[in-house]
Amino acid sequence: MRRLALLLGLLALHQTHCFEFVVEGEWETETSLEEQHGRFKRAILTSEEQEDFEAIRGDDITVKSYKVESRITSRFCHTTVKSSVVNSGPNAQSIGFNVQIPKRAFITNFTMNVNGITFVGSVKEKTVARNLYAQARARGKAAGLVRANSQDMETFKAEVHVPPGSKIEFELHYQEMMQRKLGFYEHSLYLQPGRLVPQFQVDVYIYEPSGIASVETPSTLGEHFSGMAKLTSSKDKAHVVFKPSLQQQRKCENCTTSAIDGVFTVKYDVLRDSNAGELHVSDGHFVHFFAPANLSPLPKNIVFVIDVSGSMWGVKMKQTVEAMQTILDDLTMDDYFSIVDFNHNVRCWSEELVPGSTIQVAEAKKYIQNIKPNGGTNINEALMRAVQMLVKASNQGMIDPRSVSMIMLVSDGDPTVGEIKLSAIQKNVKKVMREEFSLFSLGIGFDVDYDFLERIAMENRGVAQRIYTSHDASDQIRRFYSQVSSPLLRKITVQFPEDSVSDVTQNHFDKYFSGSELVVAGKVLPSESTTLNSFTTASADRLDLSLQTEADYLELDAALAQQQHAFTGFARQMWAYITVNQLLAERSLAPTAGQKRKITQRILTLAVEHQFVTPLTALLVESEDAKERLLADSPKDPKQGCCAGGSLGGRTPVQMVHSIPPWVQMTTPAPPSHAERPLPDHITIVENDPHFIVHLPKHNMDVCFNIDSEPGHILNLVSDPGAGVVVNGQLVGSKRVGVEEKEKVNTYFGTVSVFYQPDSIRVSVSTDRIDLTYGRNNHSFTWGATADITQDRVKVSIVKDSKVMVTVDDKITVMVLLHRVWKKHPTHVDFLGLYIPNNNQYSSQAHGLIGQFGQEPEVRVFNMHQGADPLKKEATMEVKGNKLVVTGGWQKDYRQDNKRGSDVFCWFIHNSGKGFIDGHYTNYIVPRLDSFLPLPL
Repeated sequence: MRRLALLLGLLALHQTHCFEFVVEGEWETETSLEEQHGRFKRAILTSEEQEDFEAIRGDDITVKSYKVESRITSRFCHTTVKSSVVNSGPNAQSIGFNVQIPKRAFITNFTMNVNGITFVGSVKEKTVARNLYAQARARGKAAGLVRANSQDMETFKAEVHVPPGSKIEFELHYQEMMQRKLGFYEHSLYLQPGRLVPQFQVDVYIYEPSGIASVETPSTLGEHFSGMAKLTSSKDKAHVVFKPSLQQQRKCENCTTSAIDGVFTVKYDVLRDSNAGELHVSDGHFVHFFAPANLSPLPKNIVFVIDVSGSMWGVKMKQTVEAMQTILDDLTMDDYFSIVDFNHNVRCWSEELVPGSTIQVAEAKKYIQNIKPNGGTNINEALMRAVQMLVKASNQGMIDPRSVSMIMLVSDGDPTVGEIKLSAIQKNVKKVMREEFSLFSLGIGFDVDYDFLERIAMENRGVAQRIYTSHDASDQIRRFYSQVSSPLLRKITVQFPEDSVSDVTQNHFDKYFSGSELVVAGKVLPSESTTLNSFTTASADRLDLSLQTEADYLELDAALAQQQHAFTGFARQMWAYITVNQLLAERSLAPTAGQKRKITQRILTLAVEHQFVTPLTALLVESEDAKERLLADSPKDPKQGCCAGGSLGGRTPVQMVHSIPPWVQMTTPAPPSHAERPLPDHITIVENDPHFIVHLPKHNMDVCFNIDSEPGHILNLVSDPGAGVVVNGQLVGSKRVGVEEKEKVNTYFGTVSVFYQPDSIRVSVSTDRIDLTYGRNNHSFTWGATADITQDRVKVSIVKDSKVMVTVDDKITVMVLLHRVWKKHPTHVDFLGLYIPNNNQYSSQAHGLIGQFGQEPEVRVFNMHQGADPLKKEATMEVKGNKLVVTGGWQKDYRQDNKRGSDVFCWFIHNSGKGFIDGHYTNYIVPRLDSFLPLPL
């Protein structure tokens, strides 16, 4: 728990206010990592201090109110904590105002009113604030400090000495970005009033423009308050209020102590229309959220590096072993792993990576169980051995090029054996780590230098996590592993059209893990366009993705103006929040003093402009007449780390790229895909219920027929064993509202499947989503975003809410058109249209309702005459040895106009194409979406 202390002394003598203050802590210096280590160990909040924590501290005081309000808009949160206190005792005394806030949050303001004197905060560069503070102190008027250490929270402490009867009002503001972990955003408020409060209230307002998928309030305050939080929600808004009465706050019916002591939690997630992410534009800034789902995990190669030195003896080792038992069970046959344990010596359970089979996992669990901690700590050699293991596996071709390789270090202390200089270890690891490897660090307890673990992880595309030596340490380890155990994507890049954006935050990420989220923000440049586009590229398991989404410049601002509890400045502040954190990360890794100074100046400029208290800025709290000055400062703490608010995607600073990918050059409004072959003017079509329009290019003629089958039937359209391609469509029926059970309903294609047998890849297109399946793996995409997917020899191009183009081996193309209908229509349903060009390169074995016409039959139409319907002609068609009576009519091609379509004249064959198609249409019904047509027909 980091501690932020603002110590104020106030004496009232004959109506004259005199302030006396002492500044604690140390100012930031350019000392080495080794010098900083140890110096700041004493800044740690002790367990006794944690147990004695009270939000309002003092004897004989009356806490009139304690109110907390959080406004979360598009994952960015502004929290305000207010309290009104009266010194109801007979003597002057010190009254404390203490607030625990998340480590990743930035304090933005603190105000205080003492007997009518108001102190208002402003963030300034630390040297400026310190000089102003020194001037006040020289007059006997000074102010306190903000102290930090590296636990998962901060404690802001303000203490003021006041005479009896004094009224004090405290108000603290802080901001943070919600981080998505394991599929949820979790907002935590630390509530420990320490006494009964007549007006106690917590309000959490959530506004998510894309919609809220779920909201819950776990009973983290205990059973005493179970069900007391009231939740109201709509499609895009939620309000949680926790307002226990004075009686409900009591520990027991007649108790005078408060039962409120713990963390109040709100968990939620948002609706996502597509895997392309959400793009929010507001107040001249944009934020792009990327959290794809329904993708198969990448295989992983992982080396567990476990500290077994003497300091791990007892509970630490027991809980590490417990966690490892569960973690090892999570491995699959597609994963490879090994274990390195170290004290003053380094040992390997297996010198080579082995598959995560049941037998290997069982052996590894036995090995872990028998570890006996003793000796010193040789971190350097242990990490070297782990990297060598991954390098060897890679060189020998054991590692799948698309797999994810990682090292997970678990340690509780500093190096004592071998190389003990932390900066040297950092350099050694950096030198041998390959670009495709990542290092994750878990620091157990507080003997370990957490800043070192965070630096070495961050520098090698990983993150660090402190594990607290409490009863649930094993759960903490397991939870962290769960966050990184399912990598879904590699090499993710988010790009924007040139000259459309500037000052973009990190836009390249090494990995994306299931349940997390990648966030990119920036400024929007003036433009004649009203729409901003983003383009995301990534690699999945055997899959390359290109995704596109867009946002209107004005739409979100208009919506925010209608929201009473939204945080209207969220995009601007979120951009600054992410940028400052990334600059702090770059600063900690800056190789030269000159580069460090340049980064420092950028941080100072942003922090002052956006009013963030950082390790380089201070909060100067002044009375309205500026005669009294109070200073809240955050001195540097190496254990704090430098990247709060980052994601698990890897945070190595990169050069921002704003150029459009090559395949997007013609995008207006939806880009043609690099995988898309232009379709000819005349084409074979299947539309509506279902009408087949077969184009015969040699005869420049279109022939059409209907298929009157049943809902659920799967019709074979193309079956080509020679090319290894099959195209099937499954029928859905219209709604049966007001229709007799036996009466025939119209049928439409609800699903179209393209199966490529040589690579065992199936693309299944339905009115809800597009699934790409191979073996046990499945990747799912919605119609909500434009996307290009390439897997081996199959390319899939999705145009948002419009069509899907599937190209197999650059020889066979199938286009599927989406038709949406009014959801409340009494009979109509969403359905798919099918468009297949005649220049597909089928083999001589191709067949199916459409495939058989790859070899065009001879057709002769004669004896044209007026039919029974004066608007339609009739004729005789000679085809395949049959003479058929045909009717001339018009069908629709919806490629250019999805609503009205364009007219296509064709000769209609009755009786489900009998005489034109080989055999009867029932011969084309197959059992599965990937079934070939039995031969011979």
